[in-house]
Amino acid sequence: MQKRLIGLTGGIATGKSTVANYLAESYNLPILDSDIYAREAVAVGSAILKKINQKYGDDILLPDNSLNRQKLGEIVFESQIERLWIESLIHPYVRDRFNQEMAKISSDTLVLVIPLLFEVGLTNLVTETWVVSCSQEQQLKRLMQRNNLTLEQAQARINSQMPLSEKVKLADVVFDNSQSVEMLLKLVNIVMDKTKL
Repeated sequence: MQKRLIGLTGGIATGKSTVANYLAESYNLPILDSDIYAREAVAVGSAILKKINQKYGDDILLPDNSLNRQKLGEIVFESQIERLWIESLIHPYVRDRFNQEMAKISSDTLVLVIPLLFEVGLTNLVTETWVVSCSQEQQLKRLMQRNNLTLEQAQARINSQMPLSEKVKLADVVFDNSQSVEMLLKLVNIVMDKTKL
């Protein structure tokens, strides 16, 4: 029987983690998170971090030789060329890690949390796509609060991703997270009840 592979995505600060955590806690679903693999890719001593260090110099490292994420964020959110170069290093690693982990898990339903699911063409890893959406005003507000960013910084991060409206058009399932968390989780329950195998 084919596994059910849910690709969970959305815009930055729209509520993906809330949905993923709920699916793990309430439905016991294994969650594979691309952000975790992306962090592994640039761990201290990794070949990818060495390449980033060679390109941007020692400013890109913190005193403990780990990646200065804030510095890298400034570079990639200001230049699409630099962002694409970084992505070309990290995304193949992330894809390989997904494949390794999926091969190990026997569960017939898995959730793959991939913020850039559509942007980097990872839809062929999943059997269905779920998008968590909200209004741009809410997204900006949440992102500024969560990451302590200025309006301009938050807008640059949102602009670096495919517009939410495009993701919504491409999705199999859309969760509107513009009300309460309780409402969002109710919507998840409805979809899970409908799609019980």
